[in-house]
Amino acid sequence: MSQAEIASDGTRPLLSLRDINITFGGVRALKDVSFEVRPGEVHCLAGENGSGKSTLIKIITGVYRPAPGAQIEYDGETYSHMSPVTAQQKGIQVIWQDLALFPEMSVAENIAFQTVLGRWPRLVNYRKIRSLAINALKRLGVAFDVDLPLKEFAIAQRQIVAIARALVGEAKIVFMDEPTASLTQSETDHLLDIVRTLSAEGVAVVFVSHRLAEVLEISSRLTVLRDGAMVGVYPTSGMTQSRITELMTGKNFDNHVRAAPKDDQPVVLDVRSLTRHGQFADISLTVKRGETLGITGLLGAGRTELALALFGMTRPHAGTITLDGKQVEFSSNRDAIKAGVAYLSEDRLSLGLIQPQSIADNLVIASLPKIQAGGFLSDEKKETLVAGWIRELGVKIGQQQDAVSTLSGGNQQRIAIAKWLATSPKLLILDAPTVGVDVGARAGIFDIVAKLAATGLAIILISDEVPEVYFNADRVLHMKQGRIVGAFDPRQNSLQDIEAAVYA
Repeated sequence: MSQAEIASDGTRPLLSLRDINITFGGVRALKDVSFEVRPGEVHCLAGENGSGKSTLIKIITGVYRPAPGAQIEYDGETYSHMSPVTAQQKGIQVIWQDLALFPEMSVAENIAFQTVLGRWPRLVNYRKIRSLAINALKRLGVAFDVDLPLKEFAIAQRQIVAIARALVGEAKIVFMDEPTASLTQSETDHLLDIVRTLSAEGVAVVFVSHRLAEVLEISSRLTVLRDGAMVGVYPTSGMTQSRITELMTGKNFDNHVRAAPKDDQPVVLDVRSLTRHGQFADISLTVKRGETLGITGLLGAGRTELALALFGMTRPHAGTITLDGKQVEFSSNRDAIKAGVAYLSEDRLSLGLIQPQSIADNLVIASLPKIQAGGFLSDEKKETLVAGWIRELGVKIGQQQDAVSTLSGGNQQRIAIAKWLATSPKLLILDAPTVGVDVGARAGIFDIVAKLAATGLAIILISDEVPEVYFNADRVLHMKQGRIVGAFDPRQNSLQDIEAAVYA
């Protein structure tokens, strides 16, 4: 028998790791970790940001080299470590959260370019590229125009392109890092069906997600990491979200409805019959001082499109927007910011923050007038402003000048929120504020939202995860196909009432 133990059902693991250790700057990032995946298995790798999940994946794919003594067995062969080239040649594929695709290239080129790359210069065989791409997409049960540039496709379709690229690489095991972080519920359901297709074909899938409902739905086992150490390996049968959260964090989070009456508060935002053709129609709503209004719905509901109109990024064709009793018309987001509207985008990686730039620069970029002195930017004012918001929101950083990309997802999101709070807004629009954020950090973000509302800030909370708006909003609106089709009070309606309406 090899070093990899035969599983209890008689199946030899496709991948088996033992005694995995690695240290960065004197800190042990992984401590005696073991991990195994069986052929065709959907296995979840769970843990908070910073628990070691990405580090473990990078060891498996050869990006990092583990400390001596590590045992890696893959597809019947033994390695002390792998190189990235070896990992790819052996069918180990990773789909990172940023997808690592090329928007200007065609779908076909994105799927097949690695396969047709050669050691020596040669003519590109576009017929072969198209054929490989079409066949890979066909295996996934989808059909795209493979000649169109990738930038014309939505994030859910790009995710499928990334999976098709893995199949062209003859994947035996695919690691998916937060594959549903930017997807709506219906898009997520489609992706999970594709994962099931891969599993049925014998491709193992390691699923990394902070959406625990998906973990329970799609995977048969989960490995839990905490602070670089392995907590354990568990069957998902009989497991609950609260139990997984407890294993990941060592804490027990008690969700409770935060809704409270705001009837006596003045109206901050009053929207009447707002319409933008092809996106949303006849939207009427109010948000009062200190109120959190939740908006939820499925793909095509028009939630983000509405938010962009309220923030001046697009112009409505009809209807009115009234802010603090004054009717406003925004020609740009600059007008909206001046009027006191702030918008946290759902796409933190490309729109919410400038990843290579410093934490400090990201935080002050929307409020530069506040850090000016004599017509010039003041380093002293900048440092004071940044330090104040970092302290206020409990952001864990090294130095203010560190790149924002060095922070965990939860801390990046806090910086993104701080960026807008520094503008002193009257209305804060949060569009999917917990995308790519682990369960522990999510709780912290919603604590911040509650504290902001308590100071009198009017908040619109947009999420396709119904529990998020149910537990954290004072009222919930249901959007469908660009219209508001339902309104709920979490104090009177149950979570099941809202979910039944949204998923009907």
